[in-house]
Amino acid sequence: MKKDYLVPLKELKEKCNEDIFQYETTKDIKVSRELIGQERAMEALEYGLNIERKGYNIFVSGLIGTGRNSYSYLMAQEFAKKKAPPKDWCYVYNFKRPKSPKAIGLENGKGKEFKKDIDNGLKEIGIEIPKVFISKEYENNKNLIYNTHQKQAQEILNELNNVAKDYNFIFKQTEKGILSIPLKNNRPMTDEELNALSEKEIEALMESSNELSQKSYDYIKMVREVEKNLAEEIKKLKNKNINKILDIHLNPLIEKYKDNLDIVEYLEDMKKDIAKNYDMFLMPEEQNHLESLLLIGNRREDIMKKYQVNLFLDNSNKKSGPVIREMNPNYYNLFGKIEYVNELGGLRTDHLKIRPGSLHEANGGYIIIQAKDILQNPYSWEGLKRSIATEQITVENITGLNIISETLRPEPIPLDVKVIIIGDYYLYQLLYYYDDDFKKLFKIRAEFDIEMDKSEENIKKIGSFVAYQCNEENLRPFHKSALSAIIEESSRIAGHKNKLTARFNELVEILYEADGWAAKDNQEIINREYVEKAILKKNYRNNNYEEKLIELIDNELIFVDTKGEKIGEINGLSVIDSGQYLFGKPSKITVNTYGGKDGVINIEREVEQSGSIYDKGVLILTGYLGEKYAQNNPLSLTASITFEQSYSGIDGDSASSTELYALLSSLAEVPIKQSIAVTGSVNQKGRIQPIGGVNEKIEGFYKICKLKGLTGNEGVIIPYVNIQNLMLSDEVIEAVENGEFRIYAVKTIDEGIEILTGMKAEEINKLVQKKLDYYAEISQRFSEDFQS
Repeated sequence: MKKDYLVPLKELKEKCNEDIFQYETTKDIKVSRELIGQERAMEALEYGLNIERKGYNIFVSGLIGTGRNSYSYLMAQEFAKKKAPPKDWCYVYNFKRPKSPKAIGLENGKGKEFKKDIDNGLKEIGIEIPKVFISKEYENNKNLIYNTHQKQAQEILNELNNVAKDYNFIFKQTEKGILSIPLKNNRPMTDEELNALSEKEIEALMESSNELSQKSYDYIKMVREVEKNLAEEIKKLKNKNINKILDIHLNPLIEKYKDNLDIVEYLEDMKKDIAKNYDMFLMPEEQNHLESLLLIGNRREDIMKKYQVNLFLDNSNKKSGPVIREMNPNYYNLFGKIEYVNELGGLRTDHLKIRPGSLHEANGGYIIIQAKDILQNPYSWEGLKRSIATEQITVENITGLNIISETLRPEPIPLDVKVIIIGDYYLYQLLYYYDDDFKKLFKIRAEFDIEMDKSEENIKKIGSFVAYQCNEENLRPFHKSALSAIIEESSRIAGHKNKLTARFNELVEILYEADGWAAKDNQEIINREYVEKAILKKNYRNNNYEEKLIELIDNELIFVDTKGEKIGEINGLSVIDSGQYLFGKPSKITVNTYGGKDGVINIEREVEQSGSIYDKGVLILTGYLGEKYAQNNPLSLTASITFEQSYSGIDGDSASSTELYALLSSLAEVPIKQSIAVTGSVNQKGRIQPIGGVNEKIEGFYKICKLKGLTGNEGVIIPYVNIQNLMLSDEVIEAVENGEFRIYAVKTIDEGIEILTGMKAEEINKLVQKKLDYYAEISQRFSEDFQS
């Protein structure tokens, strides 16, 4: 067996020299919250937050734990500090269009003041209007008008009575108007006297009355004109007094807010409306029960509501631009709603019941929303796009109301907000290709990477990050030996010895748990031992499934051989993800070959237990065989391949080289060493390609070999290019160092078959060619016999 294929001991793990940290513990490190290894995302975020153009909203993509949420929030906060505080917004009654409440924007902090000014003004008006109608001045002016018009009416009435005397009638002013009354002996007749008249006398009386009516028409018209003038003069007097009160209390507000044309228009409209409906200020505070039932909506408090201000959005407590994180972006949480009250089965509302959403609160600043949350609320997503596109926020209810419900359509509010959506790569791709609006509205993408280069600078930055966590979370200081262990685990999580993970949430969990174990031992400093213990214990909490599988293998309920040699059988390696824990699982792969023309049959595919990538890997085997062994004769072969004792789905091509080794073994009738497991993908040219989970696969097979007893012949074959991914456990490294376990790295199928069989690749290839030629000859003879 060639030792050239053995991976050198130094390549099995990239140790971190603790001396790279120029301090003993994190207590001496300068604390930093700087985002590490995300320069590209940082630049994109900064550019997106800087540019003030329509459509330049930001989609932040990346996996959970890369800092995408916290850093986006921090960056938004930094930019928000440079922005002016947002406006206050009020909704008021729209006197011109009552069903469309008017939106009024005011300078920051002025909303409260405006509402208070209106409330105080209304309160004073409500006090002054009743007073003016009981004032001595008003009574004197009203009496003067009454007396003047009464005198005019009396003069006309006197003239009328002079005419009426000739017809033996007299006219009198009553509550019902001017009435003509017949006279008897120069006095008005009583009811008894009228009733006692004969029919002839009544006819004569009626005749005189009709003649008088014709003569008195112009006089009565003149009296009514005087009455009409009286009513108009009284009305003018009332309006003069009302307008005087309104001028006193509202004109100063018009002057105060003269720069806000919306407020000026609203106050002018309010003056006109109060002048028309001043009598509502004279209504009693309470009506009787019957009135309250029959006149719903006309009660004084309801009528007075239209003059009140809805302080829709009070931003007086904000000193800079807002940054809002909406964690539950349903439609009403984002866009606000109109509330209703139930009165006798009908739903009623008014401008005072309009409520804001988080998009209103973020107006003038930034809002951060999780993609998966808003996409689960289709109304929210469509509404958000519409608001961004129109640069307006409209408050409207999307649920149906009954037919006797009042409805409002409040005026929209101008929208000036930068939207930051946080999601992953797949959601971004789906939205970009299937949502035409998305690419127009979210032109900036900030992608957070899952790994970074393992440079000295980044290593030291992670040390500062640990120091920051210690300071923020009140953790014990970490010794530099503990920091080196964290760096090594970071490379292990990244799956590359020259990389570090950017998924800091996983590192933070280790920090917390290491602190917990140190606390249990009453240690003031966290050293390497506690970091390793935290990792070990976390794995132990989550590896129950792995241990159950190992137990089944130990009891030979799952067949995995680590001794001897067998034809067409080999140990393949796969990775199982149980959530917080990844582990390698060895599986027996078997191959049977015989004459025929069906080619390579994948049993998993036939029973629909395999994925497309796995199927592709199996089909590649036919391409390899065809190029290498079927240049002179057609490939006449039937081969069945299967993962034994596999009862669930399988996918991935990392076992394709393993299957090819077993296929060659079956064709050449040369046994394969069962002490060696294999992982690696292969292409049609026989070149071994890299795979994932190499550390877990090696450690998984090592555990089985250790269980069955290490002899020094056990080992694993991996792709040569996966050497850079090796970050093995100290236990496996120690076994390799002691000669108890071996790790091989190969570049081609020929190199791997030599390790597995102990024979030269040329010899194996000759035996395979001989067998395939034999199958081709049988196939030819069968074809000739069949034709004859």
